[in-house]
Amino acid sequence: MQASPPIGTTALAKREARLAWGLLSPTMISVSLVVVLPLLAIFWISVKPVSLADLRPASAIVREDVRGSGDELTIRYRIRNSTQDKIISDVTFQDTLPESVSLSDTPPDNCAVSGRTLTCDLGELAGGQREQLLIPIITTDEEAAEAAIENSDPIVSSTSTNILTDTTFTFENFRRIFDGDEFWGVLGVTLFYTVFGTIGALVVGLFAALLLNKEFRGQGILRGLYLFPYVAPVIAVAFSWLILFDPFSGSANALLVQMGAIDSSINFFGERPQALIMVTVFEIWRYFPLSFLFILARMQSIDTDMYEAADMDGATPFQKFWYLSVPQLLGILSVLFLLRFIWTFNKFDDIFLLTGGNAGTRTLTVNVYEQAFAVSNIGAGAAVAVVIFCCLLAFSFFFFRFMSQEEGL
Repeated sequence: MQASPPIGTTALAKREARLAWGLLSPTMISVSLVVVLPLLAIFWISVKPVSLADLRPASAIVREDVRGSGDELTIRYRIRNSTQDKIISDVTFQDTLPESVSLSDTPPDNCAVSGRTLTCDLGELAGGQREQLLIPIITTDEEAAEAAIENSDPIVSSTSTNILTDTTFTFENFRRIFDGDEFWGVLGVTLFYTVFGTIGALVVGLFAALLLNKEFRGQGILRGLYLFPYVAPVIAVAFSWLILFDPFSGSANALLVQMGAIDSSINFFGERPQALIMVTVFEIWRYFPLSFLFILARMQSIDTDMYEAADMDGATPFQKFWYLSVPQLLGILSVLFLLRFIWTFNKFDDIFLLTGGNAGTRTLTVNVYEQAFAVSNIGAGAAVAVVIFCCLLAFSFFFFRFMSQEEGL
């Protein structure tokens, strides 16, 4: 009997494979453009001494206007280096003189006129250097000439180095990050916020799903209310929390003082360690509905026969939950833990709106913002982003290597 060819080696299989790759190629290209290229750009910038000022390449800026009157008219060209620390070489510009204008004297040595085209070679401009050229002219219509000259733009060409594209590399950005205790303190805050925020959201979502897993009147309305923290605009709920827990006019402080629980108002979002605890509680409250939805959907797909058998055997509600429900929910809980951990580790807007990263709530993502924009060090901000990526990569490897095997994922 003739053996059949291996799977995937027939002509039809090869055509199908080529068709599949052709259909997938637009998606793969889109993912590369949206995800891979920005990621590579962050790695590139992290080893470059780049500041906000370096994002705009050095260039020569030329402005022209008309000075004087009558027989002493001159075209004044003001040239300056747009940066304060970079050298620009081969600086030249060309300008077309209006028809009603002619030179009254020879131009400067570094300028030449061909027809109505004025060309000037300025050579090299140091950082912050300014130059001025005066070209003597005569005209029959002074107002028209002045308007034509000031409305025209000289064509400028120059050569300068761009730190984003040159071969200058440094690990100073990473040295700045890891030197001192600041980084490890920020990393500790990030891990506290991420771990407790993730676990808290899962636990609260689990209990919310247990409460709504039974049919009762008004169940749909209550489910909708449970989703409010997740679907509400983050800026609205963040400022609502700030007003609620304000130390001077907040309802929470007033209620606690009247109940005798505290003697004086507490600055929940302005002091350590309350601020970190509060932003973590806010994270749990805001994102438990996502866990609630997934866990409830999984609960309602569990076969009820084994619960009926457990009732006949006299199992308690806790025993049914621990020995029947939890094993069925481990898969979805593992996936939710992975997703929530990654999203919380990358969370920026919640903390920034609540505390701005002050009072011991500065996480790695807030540090990226502060390094890149507050300190104007784009390279250091990119280096912190690389550290975040490496941390999440290590966590994902650990999760899929160990935890997912235990859960059978």
